[in-house]
Order: sequence, then structure tokens, then C-alpha cells
Amino acid sequence: MSRLRASLAFVVCLLVVPRIVYGQAEEGWQITPYPGEGWVQWDQTTGILWATNGVKVTYGHAVLIGDRCTVNQNTGEAVADGHVRVQKDEQLWASEHMLYNFKTGRFEAGEFRTGRPPFFAFGQGLRADSTNQVFATNAVTTTDDVSNPAIVVRAKYIKVIPGQRIEARNAVLYIDGVPVFFFPYYSRQLGSDANNFNFLPGYRSSFGPYLLTSYDWHLDPELDAVLHTDYRWRRGPGAGPDFNYHFGQWGSGSIKYYYTHDQDPTASVSGATNIPPNRQRIYASYQANPVTNLYITGLGRYQTDTNVLRDFLESEYRENPQPYSFLEADRFWQNFSLDTYVQPRPNGFLETVERLPEVRLTGFPQEIGQSPLYYESQSSFGYYRRVFGPTNETLLNGGIEGFNRDFEGARGDSFHQITLPYTFFGWLNVTPRVGGRVTYYSDTIDRTTTSPGSFNNGEDVYRGVFNTGAEVSFKASRSWPDISSDFFQADGLRHIIQPSANYVFVPSPNYHPSQLPQWDYEFPSLRLLPIDFPEYNAIDAIDSRNVVRLGLLNKLQTKRLGETANLVNWDLYTDFRLEHEPDLVDQGGGTNQNRFSDVFSDLTFKPRSWLTVESLTRYDPEAGYWRMAYHSITLQPSDVWSWTLGSFLIRNEPLSPPYGLGQGNNLFTSSFFYRLNENWGFRALHRFEAQNGQLEEQAYTIYRDMRSWTAGLTFRVVNNPTAGPQDVTVAFTFSIKAFPHYGLGSDTGKPYSLLGG
Repeated sequence: MSRLRASLAFVVCLLVVPRIVYGQAEEGWQITPYPGEGWVQWDQTTGILWATNGVKVTYGHAVLIGDRCTVNQNTGEAVADGHVRVQKDEQLWASEHMLYNFKTGRFEAGEFRTGRPPFFAFGQGLRADSTNQVFATNAVTTTDDVSNPAIVVRAKYIKVIPGQRIEARNAVLYIDGVPVFFFPYYSRQLGSDANNFNFLPGYRSSFGPYLLTSYDWHLDPELDAVLHTDYRWRRGPGAGPDFNYHFGQWGSGSIKYYYTHDQDPTASVSGATNIPPNRQRIYASYQANPVTNLYITGLGRYQTDTNVLRDFLESEYRENPQPYSFLEADRFWQNFSLDTYVQPRPNGFLETVERLPEVRLTGFPQEIGQSPLYYESQSSFGYYRRVFGPTNETLLNGGIEGFNRDFEGARGDSFHQITLPYTFFGWLNVTPRVGGRVTYYSDTIDRTTTSPGSFNNGEDVYRGVFNTGAEVSFKASRSWPDISSDFFQADGLRHIIQPSANYVFVPSPNYHPSQLPQWDYEFPSLRLLPIDFPEYNAIDAIDSRNVVRLGLLNKLQTKRLGETANLVNWDLYTDFRLEHEPDLVDQGGGTNQNRFSDVFSDLTFKPRSWLTVESLTRYDPEAGYWRMAYHSITLQPSDVWSWTLGSFLIRNEPLSPPYGLGQGNNLFTSSFFYRLNENWGFRALHRFEAQNGQLEEQAYTIYRDMRSWTAGLTFRVVNNPTAGPQDVTVAFTFSIKAFPHYGLGSDTGKPYSLLGG
């Protein structure tokens, strides 16, 4: 019995002693033995700890683990053996034997491995001084996070400044074990912002063979750049830098410049003529928040001709084919904001309304004292100049007199409105409103003749507008928690319905749009524009209005993976005109206007988590046909394949916007991706115009994962239905995984990025 008691006491000591030692360690130290096996012994006199069978030592931001370890808490020095790992911040060091000082950061090791993505290294003779600079001999550095890397740099001597850069002397670049290049001195930045080259060779009908090169240059955390040097056999050289700056609260942005001496401007993919040989693009952006509630944003874009982006910078062209420039400063308070906006016209070939400047004071909806009334306002004053592009100088902009010449003038506008939001019966939301605005127009000046314009007969005018109306809506819902469906991945159902009616009445103002200069006019749109103020911001196009906007929103929701998901989201809306709106015509060119506007439907249906159906339509109830219809279906059941099919129909109508939809189209699109295995992938894109039976665009890309880097071979054919010859492109892109040239999945939404545009 005594032996049994002694054995139990010994077991208790084994379990308790490590915890006692852990608790008695000096402040800042954490000594944790491995559960069940680790053993720690501590000498209180000397402050030395001995650990065996696995231990974890933590001090500050550094962590050491190993099979055996001796730690001097007074000096911070530790000696560890067996599967030693030391991690400080994001850097990890591994060795079988290591001397490490927790307080000074100094360490020594024999054979070692280290890694901080995207760089990894291994070798012999590792040591670090108190400045945290690391030195190694007979070492290898690579960006491959595998045991047998394909691309490595072997060096007799390597110096690592953690978090900054790595330097090597007498270094040799190896690819799959074959020496490729010798570097007497090699230096590279650590981290994801390391400097690197990118090459994109290819062939294009309008270029001939070409090579696009860029160098990503990270000067410091506040400034980085991309230096472009390109050559196109048929068009000649092109070059320019892209600078990106990051100055914290004082702003961030980009400055980009590109120049090419075009040896054959007639080869433009647009088919345009009279293009100058010296072609350039300048781009500058700025965004800052220097103090609380003050935001400054600027964008400047200049190009020598209309097609320089389309020919050489396709990605930028597709984002915005008609670039504009502006400078804006916004100051916000609790109930008001003050906005100053300047919009010049640096590109003389684009139609622009210059604002030189415009100042706007906005009053957000706010309570009037202790009453239930709310007040909102918007007032602005500016000097404006409307200038037309060369191709628009002879047009009359829908037949309104005076729009065939550039003109300028001043305008002041002040809008004020009072609303009374109220809820009846706890569910019916009613918001009546009443408002008015006064707009001042100076006498306009015809910039061609410098004489007074024809709008105001050379006089200042004041236009008054009164508006009233009310918005009524309510929301109702019902749930069926017991309904479930494996096919629809549905766990319970909830139906939400929200009808709404928004009535707007604006009597005929004392001046109609045809009598006023159009600085802020109504832009053509395939969707229904706002009808109430201040959302309707075409200030100069305001006319009489007596209309009700009817809407019906339906949502069918369910639970998927513990979260609420919309199975169906369907929004229907249309306008019912109590009186015909002036200055509008029907699709046939007459003056008879239907009581009901087109009926708009926005539908998203997601029967499975991987299947999405989207539909946007515009239906004419009087004529009985669809004027616009967009449909798409996206299938993505796994990461192996995905497929998106779409159709876009616009009906041909004799009048141009805003009176008709103009030239229509019947476009079908397809985007298909399939991953054959871990190393190979394939993508196919198609765009087919059914009206003329032409395959306008087709593109195919084969992807290859080569462990250390990825590659893509793209073939594209574009048939321009309006102008320009057929455009054929073949491009080869490759990128080191550690420093990807393109973001993950960027080619899905922008497949032309793989072509270097």
C-alpha cells in the first residue's frame, strides 16, 4: 500500500511541477512544456530554465519551440536542440541546433531554413547580430514554397535585412537545376512589393509582332512605380512610367504617362483617319482626407486623339471610353455639406460641360425644431461652358435652337423642400412633401461670335418651379419555417412584399427647357430615371410633371449555411402619367404619349448557391413588345468549371435617345472556364450579334501552372461591325506566383488584360 501511495505522489508531481515552474517564471516569460511529455526545471537563484521532451518559450514578440532548451532569463539567451523553430513577427527560422537571444535578437545556427512569403531560403552558417541583420554562407533563396524548388538563386554569401531586402554575392540563378545567369551582386526587396520584371510577347494584326515589358519598382512605402517599355513591329516603340504615391492623410493617387511615335496611325483598330503620329496619354489622380470630414478628389486625363486608349491601352478604354477631368472638395457637417467642383475640358475632341467652378450647399433631411416636419435643401452657383466635339458642331441636340454652337453663362439654383414622414396603423408609411426652387440664368454668350446667345434674348432670367407629391409604401411578410427543399437548398421560406406609389406634381414653370441653356440636361438611359427632387438632378430640363411611379418589390428568402439568402428578388415598376409630359414623343416620332411608361422588371433568381439567373427587362404595354431585355445565367458548381451565358436585346427604333433607343442590337455572350487538372486550365469567350449574324469577338486562353510561375496563351479575333479591319491577337503571358502580374481572377471580368492592353 505504501508503494502505491508513493507512485501516486510521483505522478502528481509530474503533472504539477511543470505548471509550478510556468507560474514562477519571471514576468514577460511564458514557458509551456508539451502536455504529458514535456518537463521543465527552474533554478530560482540563477534564473536558468531547463526543458526536455518538447517546450514552447515565449518572450515579447518572439516564440521558440524545440525538443530541448536551456533559457537564461536574465540575459535572454536560449540554446535549443531538436526541431527548433523560432518565429518573430512574420519571419520563421528552422534548424536542428540554434542559439537565440530573446532580448537582443542575436542568433546562430548551422543548417537552416527560413521563410516569409513570398521569399524562402535555406543553407548553412546562419548568424544574426543585434541590429537584426542576418548573414548566411552557402545559402539558397527562392520564391517556391516547396521542398524541391524549381527556380533558385545560390550564393556564397547572403545578407538579409528582415522585412526590407535580401542581398547576395557571387550568386547563380538556377532553373530546374540548370545554371542560367551569374550575379556578382544580387539584391531584391522582401515582401509582396518586391521589384520585378514582366514580359508579354505577342502578335496583333494592327501591331505585328510586339513585346510589352514593365518593371515594378518599389522605391519605398510611400512611392512605387511601373516603368513601361514596349515595341510594336508595325507601330514602333512606346514607353512611359506609372507612379503611385501614398502619403497617408495628405493624399494618395497615381501619375501615369505613355508616349508612342506611331509609325502607322492608319492601322488603328477603330479605322479612324487623320490620327497624328505622336500620340500620348497623361493621367493623374488624387484623393485625400487631410482633416476630419474634408475630402479632396481630383482626376486629370489628357490624350492627343480619340483612339490612343483604344489602340494601346485597351483596359483603360473599356473602363471609360470618354475620359473626363475634375477637381472636387467636400466638407461635411452634421446637417450640411459644402461641395466645390471644377470640371475643365483638356481634350478638345470631347463634348463637355465645363464647370468653372460650381459650388453646392446641401442640407440633409433634418427635423424642424420639435415638429414632425423635416427640411432638406440644395443650392448651387456656378459658371458653365458647354463645348461640343468637332463631330457635333452642326447638330442641334434634338432640335432645340441654339445648341449647335458652344455657349457659356452663369447659373444659380436654390431648392428647398419640407417632408412629413408618418406611419399609420404601425405599417403604412406615408411621406407627403412640398418644395420649390428658383433658378437664375445669366445671359449666355455664343463662344463662336462672342455675342449674346439665343436662349435669354441677351437678358438675365429667373425660373420658378413648384413641386409637391407624396410617397406611400408598406411592407408585409410571412414565414414558413417548416418548408425545406434539398433541390433548392432551402431551409424555411419567408416572403416579403413591398408595394409603393410615388406621386409627383410639377406645374408648368414660367420657362421651358427649350428656352434655357442646358447645362444639366437629361441623359439617355435604358433604365427609368428618378422623378422626384432632389434625386432628379437635370436642373435645366425640369418641366411640368403629373405622374405616379408604381412599384412592387418581392423577396423570397431562405436559410443557407446558417445565413439568410435571397432565393428570389424581383422588382417591378412603371410610371402612370396623369397628364402628358411636354417635349416628349413616342417611338414612331409622333406626339401621342402613352399613359403608362414602359414596365421595368429587375429579377434575380438563385435556386442554388452555385446557380444565378438575372433578368432586366423593359416592356412597352401599349405596343406589346420588349424594348430592352438583358438575361444571364451563371453556373459555378465547383472550382473545376464555370459558365456564364448572356443575351442583350435592344429594339431598333427610328429616333435617337432620349426620344427613342436608336440603333438596336441582339447580342449573345458566353464565358466558359474549365480546369482540366491542377496544372492545366481553359477559358473561352464569345460575343455573337444575331442581327447581322456576325461573331463579333472570340477569345481562347490556355492556362498552365508550372509550380513556380503561371503562363497563359491567348488567341482573340475581333470583327468590328462598324469600322476598322478584323483584329487578330495572339499573346503569351507569364507571371511568377510570388509576384503575380494580374490579380486572382482579374481575367474573368477583363479578359483583354491578358493581351497587354
